[in-house]
Amino acid sequence: MNDRLIELEVQNFRSLRKITVPLGPLNVLVGPNGAGKTNVLEVFRFLADVIRTDLEPALELRGGFDELVFWGGPKEPASFRIKLKATWTAHSSPSAPDEYTLRVERRAQPETSPSLRRHENFRFNRPQGDGQRSIAISGQTVSVEDISRNREPTKGHSLGIRRLSSGLSTLPRLSDDEGGNEVATVAERLASFRVFDIDVDRARRPTRFRRSGMLEDDASNLADFLLLLEEQQRPVLEQLVEDAMEVLPQLDGLSFEYPSRAASEVVVVLHERGLRRPTQLADASYGTIRLLGLLAMLYDPRPPALTCVEEIDHGLHPQALELLVERLREASVRTQFLIATHSPAFADRLKPGELLVCERLDDGSSAIPAIPEAKVKEIAESSDDLPLGRLWFSGALGGSL
Repeated sequence: MNDRLIELEVQNFRSLRKITVPLGPLNVLVGPNGAGKTNVLEVFRFLADVIRTDLEPALELRGGFDELVFWGGPKEPASFRIKLKATWTAHSSPSAPDEYTLRVERRAQPETSPSLRRHENFRFNRPQGDGQRSIAISGQTVSVEDISRNREPTKGHSLGIRRLSSGLSTLPRLSDDEGGNEVATVAERLASFRVFDIDVDRARRPTRFRRSGMLEDDASNLADFLLLLEEQQRPVLEQLVEDAMEVLPQLDGLSFEYPSRAASEVVVVLHERGLRRPTQLADASYGTIRLLGLLAMLYDPRPPALTCVEEIDHGLHPQALELLVERLREASVRTQFLIATHSPAFADRLKPGELLVCERLDDGSSAIPAIPEAKVKEIAESSDDLPLGRLWFSGALGGSL
């Protein structure tokens, strides 16, 4: 998968005072509680909400600027900044990536309350060696500039963007020559970002037929999603069930029931060895439901550009971790993963390039990664082949519990 994020840079967003995180196909954040793992995931949830609802509602959902800006230090910063590098558009490459930057600042005004202002910048490669195109938004003005030819920027023009509205939803109105297609591509990728957090109580319930084809972020439509796999991609469902049976030895398979006469709802039913009757998902264990939800995420035939999961190992037996890491690597061909955990057992199954150690510093900021990949690899190679989780837990990699 060449269409992916390659770097995240954040300044003054919650505990992320200043971090630059390289991103590969599978990225696992490890560290103790409060180290900043959740805040990294929240960056991507925030960006997705900006596209889906616009910038101002995304800020309000989180309690406003004061709740998002860096909480440490004696003085509140005047702005926070998020920058992404990716190979999303047609002519991008790792050496010449797409770049998107969002900066939100609070400006003090005499005799009035402080006001917020947003600045955005897009940069991407033009076709046929035409160099790069930069699109800058400040206030209600959009400027388009051809960087490689050192031309003067085109005259700033208004597209009717409100002061705190995001250009991501508006700039596709630019012409193709100005970069409308490229902006639309970036907006589509960001809007697809998913922070997957299974709500076990909702996932265990009967699901109404919606046929959206998309697994909800909380797996609340798990039954409907699995039924759709059976109807449209049965080999995929069979592989999913085979994986579940490997982790749950008592499981013989699953099927579906329709409790309402109008067939408007579907229920997942588990067939277990030694029981006289099948078990509805509503009566299954917490770990079983989480496992099925995670497998559904991994076998999603239409995954987002990036899937984030917090505490992926929560509620799972250690015997499930080997399979889970293997399936994450396989699925990372189709989508990128950013996983948060503080489980040494999960980290034991990782390679140095997949591990991102997180630490909390004395000034309240997060160090991510606290140790570069090359150093992780060096320590691992000189430690008698000890697994990474054990090295991390012992403090050899920093960020220990």
